[in-house]
Amino acid sequence: MRQKKTLSSWLASRFVLVVRDEETFAEKGSYPFTYAKVVLLLGSIFTVMLLGSFLMMKTLLARWFDPHYAYVRTDQKLIELEEQIDSLQLAVANRDLYIHNIQAVLNGNVGDEKADANASEDENASVVEEQAPTEQPVPVTDALASISPTDSIFREQFENIDTEPARNVSSTRALLEQIFFFPPISGVISNRFNISEKHYGIDLVAKANEPIKAVADGTVVMSSWTQDSGYVIGIQHKNELVSFYKHNSTLLKKVGDDVRAGDIIAIIGNSGELTDGPHLHFELWYKGNPVNPANFIVFE
Repeated sequence: MRQKKTLSSWLASRFVLVVRDEETFAEKGSYPFTYAKVVLLLGSIFTVMLLGSFLMMKTLLARWFDPHYAYVRTDQKLIELEEQIDSLQLAVANRDLYIHNIQAVLNGNVGDEKADANASEDENASVVEEQAPTEQPVPVTDALASISPTDSIFREQFENIDTEPARNVSSTRALLEQIFFFPPISGVISNRFNISEKHYGIDLVAKANEPIKAVADGTVVMSSWTQDSGYVIGIQHKNELVSFYKHNSTLLKKVGDDVRAGDIIAIIGNSGELTDGPHLHFELWYKGNPVNPANFIVFE
């Protein structure tokens, strides 16, 4: 009587799969196997396929009921980047607006002041309202327009105002004397500060290729060419103080650069139409009014 095989003996039965050439019947290879190995292989494949199908179905259902499921992390990162971009755009717009005003005034492009001022206020109203409060020396920007001798309209309006070195001479002097000013250059004063003659600075004569230095810590707000003053560089300091260095031959700093007192910012020259030889024209403005630099800085 033939003995019936059990499940374990059936799974443990050994077989050999032989591969032969169809024409010559030559053996090409043999592969031993058991039913247990076949069942294990098929079970593994079925399990992987079942798991993959489950995950795919879960993702599809999640996207169906919550379209933002697969994009939560991406959205959070995008929001953070957008906030950073917005803050940078506001800061850049704020700085560009301030620098544009200074450059337009010094280049003599003010034009019809009343009409342009109204148009500018309408165009920039939304930008100014959205910006966070910052310490912008707005009065200095308005006062700097008096530097441009090519703008006759503005000069006529400015000449009707009693321009003084400062509204409160004693308080201004006391405050500025507390600031350590680094001499921009060592030279001889050839033309002194004179409000009545519209000469809002002093002229210093020095040897050729003499470096010009920043008088105090600050940020460069202008570094460009003007028809009258040639190569001009302007630095915004703290306490609404601005210094200007004109008629340079070369500018070594650009707008936005932070400088320290004594840093070299330009080279003395003879550029621009309103000059009669190599020299530095240096101006100091405090809260919208010109002050005499010789009262606070020793040049010789």
